[in-house]
Amino acid sequence: MAPHAAPVKLDPITVEVLWTRLISAVDEAALTLHRTSFSTVVRESHDYTCMVLDPTGSAIAQATRSVPSFIGTLPMSVKAFLKKYPAEKLRPGDVIMSNDPWIGTGHLPDLTIAAPLFHGGRMIGFGGVIAHMSDIGGRRRAPDNRDIYEEGLQIPILKWREEGRLNETLAEIVARNVRVPAEVLGDVHAMVGATDKMALGVSALLNEYGLPDLEAIGGEIIGRAEAAMRRAISAVPDGRYHAVTMVDSFNTAAPLRMECAITVAGDTLSVDYTGSSPQNNSPLNSVLGYTRAYSMYALKCALLPDVPNNEGNIAPVRIDAPEGTFLNPRYPAAVEARATVGHYTTSAILNTLSLALPDRVPAESAIPLHGFTIRGKRMQGAGEKQFAAIFFFSAGFGARPGSDGPDTLSFPTNVSNTPIEVLESVLPVRIHEKVLRLGSGGVGQWRGGDGQRVVLEVVNAEGANMVILSQRLNYPPVGRQGGANGAIERILLNGQPVQGERPFEMKQGDVFTLELSGGGGFGDPARRDPALIARDRAEGRIT
Repeated sequence: MAPHAAPVKLDPITVEVLWTRLISAVDEAALTLHRTSFSTVVRESHDYTCMVLDPTGSAIAQATRSVPSFIGTLPMSVKAFLKKYPAEKLRPGDVIMSNDPWIGTGHLPDLTIAAPLFHGGRMIGFGGVIAHMSDIGGRRRAPDNRDIYEEGLQIPILKWREEGRLNETLAEIVARNVRVPAEVLGDVHAMVGATDKMALGVSALLNEYGLPDLEAIGGEIIGRAEAAMRRAISAVPDGRYHAVTMVDSFNTAAPLRMECAITVAGDTLSVDYTGSSPQNNSPLNSVLGYTRAYSMYALKCALLPDVPNNEGNIAPVRIDAPEGTFLNPRYPAAVEARATVGHYTTSAILNTLSLALPDRVPAESAIPLHGFTIRGKRMQGAGEKQFAAIFFFSAGFGARPGSDGPDTLSFPTNVSNTPIEVLESVLPVRIHEKVLRLGSGGVGQWRGGDGQRVVLEVVNAEGANMVILSQRLNYPPVGRQGGANGAIERILLNGQPVQGERPFEMKQGDVFTLELSGGGGFGDPARRDPALIARDRAEGRIT
């Protein structure tokens, strides 16, 4: 706030208008990123987020379409940026960047940038953006990576742009270390464009309402969100609740154990993962920031789904995991597959919270999201050209109290299934089949959503390297309150069952099949409405 300026008073109606307008300004920035991006992972899968933060790095408002993990980790990243580049030393036109997993999103392909926002000659906050790069070098999502050094280019906290001038050295280092530099650099420039759009939108809003900075509206937004979360926690019965969630590892003899204890005391709540499996010698490790982000997301889904996200939501909550476990690994652990295990923290939270709120918590969804990575070379014109991409397929959602689970809905992340027309146009693959896996959802009073079956053939004469880091081969999505579990998945290569524990060097004509799980059912199947049973039978979901 400017010296000697009187505090700004905002009435509730003005707060609501400003809050909505601020979200709209961030949404416009996200649309800028989406429209100007180069890669399918940003343009089609929507694997990104945009956010306005206050001068300390606390989140004020996010884009409506934001990946939950990024919502939780972006403020942490900006606070780390401020330790190296204090606010008083930042200038208009600066853009700070890093992909350090331990201060960011948990693995190297996600790039975080933040640009200081200025208004009236003063720094008033940050515009932050995270997006998943189509490539970051290294062995690229290999399940047998053993440490971070194998996983790609590590970018420490550096300035990508200083007072508007591009850091050419950093740009050249990035370009030399990735397989598709035009896509990666194009997406970075699109991210910077989004921060520029946020700067314009925020400044226009402050001018319109005669506000000197974001302090008044930011304080109101964060304070109101915190009060709402405290009320929601107070409605949960006090006590300590504990559950165990099992996770497939790349060693079938040593699955990963996720111990989750939730303690509710008045208007505060704590989550403790003590007792969980130690970090392992594979990429199946989730850094603490990522673990906290998805744990918080699950709590918010269950307790306070209707209030927009910001720093106030997390104030009454504490989330801990012992250092050295796979939910808080020590550097330089491999972490590329952090989503494969980190997504399960939402299951752990909901499995535990269902003990306190049995009639409010849905059945388990078919976590994790399944991401394919494919790379290789193909002839184009007179020479070879590298290709590299990541794309996603979703499984079934758990049944909810009062309604069936949706089919093939991405959860807990909200990235999109990649259209097959896009895949076939940019990659040397042919999709033979992409259909519902009917009957894979668990039965119950409310049925779990069905997964899908995808059949993919490599048509490239030079073949391709294919990786799938996610699998649910041994532990089905859990039903709730008498509902049945969903089906486990199957992974087939040329018709033979395989596990996603290694890269697949596929030849031209090789066929990969993925049969994804359905969500768990909710409630006693005997209580299902006969009309719904008749519909299930007509649709082929039951026989």
